[in-house]
Amino acid sequence: MSLSSIILSTGSYLPEKILTNADLEKMVETSDEWIVQRSGIKQRHIAADNETTGDMAIAAAKKAIEAAGLKPTDIDGVIVATTTPDRTFPSVAVKVQGELGIPAGLAFDVQAVCTGFVYALATADNFIARGQAKRILVIGAEKMSSIVDWTDRTTCVLFADGAGAVILEAKENQDGLAGQGIHSTHLYANGAQRAMLQTSGGVSSTGGNGVIEMQGREVFKYAVQYMADVVEETLTHNKITPSDIDWLVPHQANIRIIESTAKKLNMSMDQVVVTVDHHGNTSAASIPLALDEAVRAGKIKRGQMLLMEAMGGGLTWGAALVRF
Repeated sequence: MSLSSIILSTGSYLPEKILTNADLEKMVETSDEWIVQRSGIKQRHIAADNETTGDMAIAAAKKAIEAAGLKPTDIDGVIVATTTPDRTFPSVAVKVQGELGIPAGLAFDVQAVCTGFVYALATADNFIARGQAKRILVIGAEKMSSIVDWTDRTTCVLFADGAGAVILEAKENQDGLAGQGIHSTHLYANGAQRAMLQTSGGVSSTGGNGVIEMQGREVFKYAVQYMADVVEETLTHNKITPSDIDWLVPHQANIRIIESTAKKLNMSMDQVVVTVDHHGNTSAASIPLALDEAVRAGKIKRGQMLLMEAMGGGLTWGAALVRF
């Protein structure tokens, strides 16, 4: 018998403001056709000037707590995946903890850019497996609009804001892969490739946040390769085949990358959760946002097997196999 981390509930938050491709046509030299053809994105949500990553994380967390039928005092810890914290310190996680009235316990941020939520999920799973926490709030939250160069048409059309959350709860699992919970996580990074996707500055270098810089073709090439590799590793590790997967819940960066991964799995796009068209790339918030939308829409149901995967700056990449 072993402890598994089950996803007890989900929650999400999207800012009120919607920025369409038509709006972007008025801001930079681009077109709806160009954006859709290369990314699949039609619109994205942009946070208000006075709306922070922490504010969005709190809103998503409240929905996850409500969906679980819990109180904030029932939570043991908070882990937030983000690249765009409110402050250099303290972490977004302690803001969530303090504002919601979650008792003293572990609370920290994880920074792995677009792979951040998978990293945070794996970290929380390890705390639960060791018996060090019973329920952990895991959040992906980003205000990517705050580090976008709005004059760079190759990147400003891609990124967006939002937050998604899950509550992981410890549960004894006697049923192996047939049982609920996180069955494996697989994390990687290759720092030699960090310049492919980075910001132009930082606190200890330029004294500012900098803006996103991306070598688009190279990132696309490695995203396809790394996603294929980590998906194959996940299947092999768990001794399953693509037919055992009910839903692919990928990072929502680019529809062509998503379609490539689905093709390698021989999965119909009907089995893939796709939100990139109306969410854009929300980095660490991407997977939990997509998950919550699919759960609340009744697509993802209890007992189904999910494969989550992502790649981001670092370069980082990873996957998680979860029975919901």
